[in-house]
Amino acid sequence: MTIDGARKILKHSFGYDSFRMNQEPAIEAVLAKKDCVVLMPTGGGKSLCYQIPAMMQDGLTLVVSPLIALMKDQVDALKSNGVNAAFLNSTQSAAEQVEVFRDVRSGKLKLLYVAPERLLQSGDQFLDFLRGIDVSLFAIDEAHCISSWGHDFRPEYLRLAALKQQFPHVPLIALTATADKLVRKDIVERLNIRDAELFISSFNRPNIFYAVEPKRNSYGQLLDYLEKRKDESGIIYCLSRSSVDSLAADLRDEGFSALSYHAGHDKQTRDKHQESFLKDETKIIVATIAFGMGIDKSNVRFVVHMDLPKNVESYYQETGRAGRDGLPSDALLFFSWADVIKLKGFAAVEGNEAQSAIMLKKLDTMGKFGELTTCRRRFLLNYFSEESTVDCGNCDNCTTIVERFDGTVIAQKALSAVYRTDQRFGLSYLIDFLRGSESKKIRDEHKNIKTYGVGADISKEDWFTYFKDLIAQGFLAQTQGEYPTLILTETSFDVLSGKNPVRLVKTKAKDEKAIRPADRSSLPYEKGLFDELRRLRSEFASHENVPPYVVFSDVTLVEMSTYLPQNDWEMRKISGVGDLKFDKYGADFLAEIKRYCLANGLTSRSDLRPTRREPRKRTKRGFSGKDTYHISLDMFRDGKSIPAIAKERNLGVSTIENHLARFIATGEVSLEQFVSIEKVEPIRTAILKFSESNALSPIKQYLGENYSYGEIRAVMASMNR
Repeated sequence: MTIDGARKILKHSFGYDSFRMNQEPAIEAVLAKKDCVVLMPTGGGKSLCYQIPAMMQDGLTLVVSPLIALMKDQVDALKSNGVNAAFLNSTQSAAEQVEVFRDVRSGKLKLLYVAPERLLQSGDQFLDFLRGIDVSLFAIDEAHCISSWGHDFRPEYLRLAALKQQFPHVPLIALTATADKLVRKDIVERLNIRDAELFISSFNRPNIFYAVEPKRNSYGQLLDYLEKRKDESGIIYCLSRSSVDSLAADLRDEGFSALSYHAGHDKQTRDKHQESFLKDETKIIVATIAFGMGIDKSNVRFVVHMDLPKNVESYYQETGRAGRDGLPSDALLFFSWADVIKLKGFAAVEGNEAQSAIMLKKLDTMGKFGELTTCRRRFLLNYFSEESTVDCGNCDNCTTIVERFDGTVIAQKALSAVYRTDQRFGLSYLIDFLRGSESKKIRDEHKNIKTYGVGADISKEDWFTYFKDLIAQGFLAQTQGEYPTLILTETSFDVLSGKNPVRLVKTKAKDEKAIRPADRSSLPYEKGLFDELRRLRSEFASHENVPPYVVFSDVTLVEMSTYLPQNDWEMRKISGVGDLKFDKYGADFLAEIKRYCLANGLTSRSDLRPTRREPRKRTKRGFSGKDTYHISLDMFRDGKSIPAIAKERNLGVSTIENHLARFIATGEVSLEQFVSIEKVEPIRTAILKFSESNALSPIKQYLGENYSYGEIRAVMASMNR
């Protein structure tokens, strides 16, 4: 087992030319039977670090994941690439679970996904079962859940220490996208893998544009933002269930395709809404943080936070659900310091002072991110101990010219308020004091101070901005803890005496800030063709009951729409087109590309690709020298039925129908061999009825369940002939 073998699997099964980040050394470590910890950003391809070794080794790879939704998605994706995989969780019937156990015992499965609860339930019963089979690797996904100092602690993860105790010779790989130094130390110690190799990839997600807007008229700002992105998928996070429901309803009233998701919905509703989003039937999900962990939808173009996340880890993880395919995407946060104050009531951990202090500090750090005037990406990278000293050029602060003005008088008012109240009060109190609030919380003795009410002409939000700017410039300091107070610094008195002028950041209106243009790619792709390929992808996805990105990702369709492949070899050069996917979908997507090019006078642009490689010879199941379509044709001519061919070739019935339909157009297969005579005329009538749309879905819907896509394509081919 060599890394060359891993590279071949990467290309032939997954359709990629080269490894990313630390995938290759991590795979080498696993193949050498070493334990390892892999930190890789969301969308970086962590799963390949255990999926490829699983395909190369004898035995079963057991994947522990807390994410039931992701289990199904990953298993569907693996199956679409020809890999035998399954999952065990509470969504299955007893009969379905018995079948999975049977496949494990027989050695049929290469990967099995289980939740930590399932792995360790009923004492050691499941572990006893594992002892009776050949386990080649344990993979612990979302490994940060094992640390009580992390943002997403799961007590059931603590019991995973039993794996290394009871299976000391089976290598273990722990994977996560969010772990600071303290959490990394916890992962290694609590999983008993103290000699593990550590692979830390960059936390940078260069394709995500980070932007923060003041939380004033956030709904109006959101509508303006979404209006330019009606064709894009996105997630909008809110803090409360009631906010989720009302925002989703409001967006639907405005004409947007939006559904809600939170723990208050029954399971059936949650599953229905999630599936609708995954299948691109719904464009926007409005959700609490109950949604999204492990959602493997690659074409989410934006993540919006209407409320502040509790910590940087959550923010990074949630925004990381955008742009997993590498195309330009947005992370937009509506920020208010009032949110920080509100969240402090939820941050404390009852009965644990030390952990409460950590949670409060994390919340304060999230607040600092919201008020930044410097590069946001640099802040995030430094938070995760990745040193960065250069500005990214792809966040709002890097693309916005910050205007400052002479704010000396405002600064003097603020510093005077701190001084006159004896440096014993927090931000909210001082702002109310400066604005002359009549609230009962303002002490009577403070109402007699001449500074009381001198800032009534400045809004509460602007005062927050100015105070935070003064802190950032060192004219004020803020104490730590649950109830931080503002105190003066050495430079404060020079400002109060007029010796030191102060320039403050001017509060800018939203339309002056840069937001990513609503475009998918910097590549010069044909948008009309992209839309046609997306329609075709949806038909396959609907027929196979999988999310569209399981067929092909957006980035694959963008490449097709850019380089316009005209033959099999050019199509194989497209990223994400592995052997099985080429066999299943290649002919149909090539035909669509050729049709578009013919109609628009275009030719192949494959020579413009930045990397070139030689076409490789293929031998498939003993039919040397023949392409996948002629293999199906020969088997059909030998008298085998379409279901029998599909079973023997390990392909779907619809795929074989598509293969054979192309030979109807050439006359090598007669229509009568393919479609019963009584079905032909109704199909022809339906095709003519919907001839303007060029889409199969309306025809299929019109004809009903007794007609297949393959039969429709066959009649279309005969009409084209």
